[in-house]
Amino acid sequence: MIRLAAVFASVLQPLRTYSMPEKIALITGSSSGFGLLTSIELAKAGFKVVATMRDLGRRERLDQAASAAGVAVQLDIRALDVTDFDSLPGFVDAVVRDHGCLDVLVNNAGFAVAGFLEDIKLEELRRQFETNFFGAVAMTKAALPTMRRQHSGHIIMVSSIGGLLGTVTIGSYSASKHALEGWSESLRLETNSLGIKVVLVEPGSFQTDIWTRGAMLGDQVTKETSPNIQRMLRMRDLIQALPKSDPMEVARKIAAIAQDPNPKLRYVVGRDAKIQLALKRILPWKWHEKIVAKYLKLD
Repeated sequence: MIRLAAVFASVLQPLRTYSMPEKIALITGSSSGFGLLTSIELAKAGFKVVATMRDLGRRERLDQAASAAGVAVQLDIRALDVTDFDSLPGFVDAVVRDHGCLDVLVNNAGFAVAGFLEDIKLEELRRQFETNFFGAVAMTKAALPTMRRQHSGHIIMVSSIGGLLGTVTIGSYSASKHALEGWSESLRLETNSLGIKVVLVEPGSFQTDIWTRGAMLGDQVTKETSPNIQRMLRMRDLIQALPKSDPMEVARKIAAIAQDPNPKLRYVVGRDAKIQLALKRILPWKWHEKIVAKYLKLD
């Protein structure tokens, strides 16, 4: 009996010491907002997180949050500008070389150009698309060869309810997210059979830096020569007064999606976003126009 127990112990010992390989997540725009919080949530879920940001001088908030959550060892913080398109394939290759694989890509980097579309210059609109649309596309294309070889991977696009609805004064942002929605939906159809899951997360109004430090007013927006100056000032005050939800709800949703082997295509997050989408689907467009104009005082 003693000898038999020893045999069982020798067989079971490797099983005790074996652990599942660590999953690797890469997140863009991690210096604040959804990116920062998602980095922490994924690290708490056991992922090794490659948290990226354009300027490493802004990493302090992430470092503090990681230390407070006890997950600093799970973070690999690197500099990355998603609009430096030529550098992205090499960046992803370096991540895979250092960590062995890439299980999750979260395309979160983005900002908002604010202003009535009549006042937005073409170069400002292009800059909006460079980050919010082409940056996400380029990062995804850089990650796809690795995920194709693995026959697995989650690509999570942080879109917006503005990607499903036209939005007054942030139409440039909304346009970039509409483009991301269409591209991602098509990619989902093309890659699903390869084991690669493309997912869109569509938050409503949340308290993040995208409406403060991450926002940029068009050059002509607040000039006295703008025909929309008074409407823009009213809208600014209205938007600032709107209640905004806790962004942790979005971060937790992204972390849950990253661990779901069969996620849906779309996740609308936030009560306000769900209400807006439902009203658009239910109401005739003319009613929708009138409600928006009256609520936002667009006359």
